[in-house]
Amino acid sequence: MIRRLCLLIVMVHLLVIAGACARSPRADFYTLSAEPMARLVAPVTPAAIVIDTVTVPDMVDRPQFVLRVSQSQVRVDEFARWAEPLKSQIAGVLAANLGELFPDSLVFIYPQLAGKPAVRLSVNVQVFDSTAGESAVLVALWSVRYPDVKGATDGKYVVHEQINGPGYDALVDAHSRALAALSREISNAIVSGMKK
Repeated sequence: MIRRLCLLIVMVHLLVIAGACARSPRADFYTLSAEPMARLVAPVTPAAIVIDTVTVPDMVDRPQFVLRVSQSQVRVDEFARWAEPLKSQIAGVLAANLGELFPDSLVFIYPQLAGKPAVRLSVNVQVFDSTAGESAVLVALWSVRYPDVKGATDGKYVVHEQINGPGYDALVDAHSRALAALSREISNAIVSGMKK
């Protein structure tokens, strides 16, 4: 009897120790990236572009991936995470894309060039949907203000990018392509506004 009790106590301790040594799944971290962009041929280009603000919906303003399951349901994946805040990544990708489109322009993120004449850009991302295995959806309102010009050019851009492959890498690539398309839209507006 005592022998069984000692054996039971030892087994319980071993199970507790084994449970304490078990690891939780490892989180994977992802970043958006700039896409290769062809240089814009334009008669006039801005000396500087400043990305003043980028906002994202509260639902996706978190490190974890938020996946659309249905029209009225999302799922948060604790083990797939953005490497830095989403709005910072979006601003960085837009800056890199615009820098490739306008290689002779200085492109700054946030008001680092305050007081100097520059084209100023604000982007309000209204939808940043991720549906694994299907598509990435981006809906963004944007506003471009020009130096020494009253008023602004405003636009709304909607893009659905199909996912080309399985896994989160393909989903992140689709979001990067959507941001490249948004960058081209904004660059065309900048060129048109500079002609005025």
